[in-house]
Amino acid sequence: MKPLSKAFSLGLTALAVGIAGCTGETTTGGPETAPPPATVDSHEGHDHDAHAHPSEGPHHGDLIELGNEEYHAEIVHDDAAGTVTIYVLNGAATEQVPIEATEVTINAKHDGTPEQFQLTASPDASDPAGQSSRFVSSDAELAAHLDEEGSDPRLVLTINGKSYRGEISHDHDHDHEHAH
Repeated sequence: MKPLSKAFSLGLTALAVGIAGCTGETTTGGPETAPPPATVDSHEGHDHDAHAHPSEGPHHGDLIELGNEEYHAEIVHDDAAGTVTIYVLNGAATEQVPIEATEVTINAKHDGTPEQFQLTASPDASDPAGQSSRFVSSDAELAAHLDEEGSDPRLVLTINGKSYRGEISHDHDHDHEHAH
């Protein structure tokens, strides 16, 4: 063979092998056994059986997911005291996490009109100076809006410079009276 035809022949052989590799066929002629492509999951990187998802927070309040379970918040609605308290919690929702904030916000709708409510920092004794893991409001209107159908309340706060929003779903299966 001439050198040019030999190079051409080798090139065609390499091309044929490359094409066969792209068709999903192995060199033995059978289908590839590679795993299917990964799917995107909002809980990517962990198995739900690998950790427990508590049904309530350490203060027996409803949990609010922040980020991809980076943090949680717990909302405690105390009708007797007339307060709504937010606790900032770790990703496992087991321990309070102090943050550098003087207030957090709950956005809610009342008769279709958006309203904002501020909960003021009320640091626990163990929170470092200038930080708080607990935020409290005594606003009766906020407490009422949390129970209204269609109020769509959401918690808005910043942790370590990153903004988080979490949907507040109020559990009506617990023991407190609602004024209607």
